Amino acid sequence: MGIGAKPTARTWVRSNMHTMTFALHSIPPIPAPTPKSARPTPWFELPHAPAPGSPVGALQAFADGQATMVELAAAQPDSPAFKLLVLRNGDAVHAFANRCAHFGVPLAARQAQLIHQPLKSLTCNVHYARYAWATGACEAGECDGDALSPVPLVQDADGLLRIGTKPDSV
Repeated sequence: MGIGAKPTARTWVRSNMHTMTFALHSIPPIPAPTPKSARPTPWFELPHAPAPGSPVGALQAFADGQATMVELAAAQPDSPAFKLLVLRNGDAVHAFANRCAHFGVPLAARQAQLIHQPLKSLTCNVHYARYAWATGACEAGECDGDALSPVPLVQDADGLLRIGTKPDSV
């Protein structure tokens, strides 16, 4: 094919004493981006999710107004632990999977790396996506339309926090 020639349905190329045929295919159009869902991935669908009823710790073990990283042993001996963030505000306590909704990486690998403003927000230390303390909804960064995966906690008669149950609608 000469300079400025337009490709045809088949173009013959002679190289190294071999003749090859290339079929030109039309490239399909790129689909429009799918709008993000405000619904986070359910905690029980995440890898190594704990079973409902798994112990998390005593309420008193979590400092008031702080976010605390917890690793829950996996059901399978060779599986990694499930990483959880427990947030306490007085007697109210809630938890999120330690997983950035924007990129799927942990918000922090260690407690010392956890970026948070007590009672206000949690921030991913990889891309700095910021999430609301109480709801886990994206507040700033590339997480627009996303939210952290909440993990339900219940307190038993002995004051021990445990993983709550899955929703019935699942």
